[in-house]
Amino acid sequence: MNATPLAPIAPAERIAALDVLRGFALVGILLMNMEAFAGPMVRALTGLDPTLTGVNRLTDGLIYFFVQGKFFTLFSLLFGMGFAMMVMRAEAAGRPFARLYWRRSLALLGIGLVHALLIWSGDVLVIYALLSIPLLAFRELSARWLAWLGLAVYLAAPAMLLGIGLMSLWVPGWDALMAQGAEHSVALEQAQEQTYASGTYAMAVAQRVRDFGFMLSGLMVFGAMVFGMFLIGAAFMRSGAIQNPQLHVRLYQQLRWSVLALGLLAMLASFVIQPTVSPATFDFHTGLAQALATMAGLLMCLGYLAWVMRGLEVPRAAHYLNWLAPAGRMALTNYLVQSIVCTLVFYGYGLGFFEHLPRFWQVPFALGLFAVQVLYSQWWLQRFRFGPAEWLWRSITYWQLQPMRRVPA
Repeated sequence: MNATPLAPIAPAERIAALDVLRGFALVGILLMNMEAFAGPMVRALTGLDPTLTGVNRLTDGLIYFFVQGKFFTLFSLLFGMGFAMMVMRAEAAGRPFARLYWRRSLALLGIGLVHALLIWSGDVLVIYALLSIPLLAFRELSARWLAWLGLAVYLAAPAMLLGIGLMSLWVPGWDALMAQGAEHSVALEQAQEQTYASGTYAMAVAQRVRDFGFMLSGLMVFGAMVFGMFLIGAAFMRSGAIQNPQLHVRLYQQLRWSVLALGLLAMLASFVIQPTVSPATFDFHTGLAQALATMAGLLMCLGYLAWVMRGLEVPRAAHYLNWLAPAGRMALTNYLVQSIVCTLVFYGYGLGFFEHLPRFWQVPFALGLFAVQVLYSQWWLQRFRFGPAEWLWRSITYWQLQPMRRVPA
């Protein structure tokens, strides 16, 4: 008997909650990235901007507290769920999985490199693609092992941050080392200001190459967070908590109330200890604050997930949440389009609004852009099976051009 051939999941077989969660994560990612689109990316990584006042300062603080670090973790969690779903479908079909998955990862790596070097240097797809490859080694683990291992890997990130902070207490010449790092950071920020505000597209590409190296420099800590969330996401899917949430009521209650509350407390403590990270200083207080913020990212992300899942059980809330599903089905396309639109609006080779949009007004800009994407995604998916980027990714993964147009019922 021939094994069932693997193919992209049919629309009728999709888990609706996953698409809603992807849409929810997508709007959070855009809100988080807006500061790095509208100004130097280096400055957007320092927490609360101390130069802001009034409503701009309030907006920056709220985004830092509730959004930054909480939605890329959710997106990573969803990536792990998608991985586990592919593994489970391959097992059910009795088909080998590794070769197909390698193509999937390499295709994502290619898309990520195009995005990082030709569109916007704040790309996360390259890191996802690189870390998705070792994920293959964990495909046979049970949900329990995936969850505990994922938690252990994620906790390595705050442990490293706290360890670096402790090093400042006894490493000779630490201040001089920090001064060198600050000089590099300031030079990079100035280069981003000059290039992205008024440079040509060719100059922007050259700057993106330099930014790419800077982004990869944080791979040790950021990679632990992402890979840990991959494993935890795979555990959610393996356990059936996404497919059958009604069988995991206690889990979601704990995530909604206890885990989210702990995350809010951890973020509050981080904010009180040190709301702004200076590139010239990384001492014990900085390490402790950043470790707490990293922990908050995990805990609040899981709390957000649980509240969305609860909303999908309430008819009135589900009616509005389901509007996010089409955007979530086209998450890769919409993520890329966000970068294209925002760089064309803010960069010098586009409309040139770099550093001209106040922090407060970045929020309605992001929400307006996402609302357009929600409506466009709905229109598109009424006519086509996939978003353009999703079609390309699936065609390379399955090594066969996928049918694009929907077949009339």
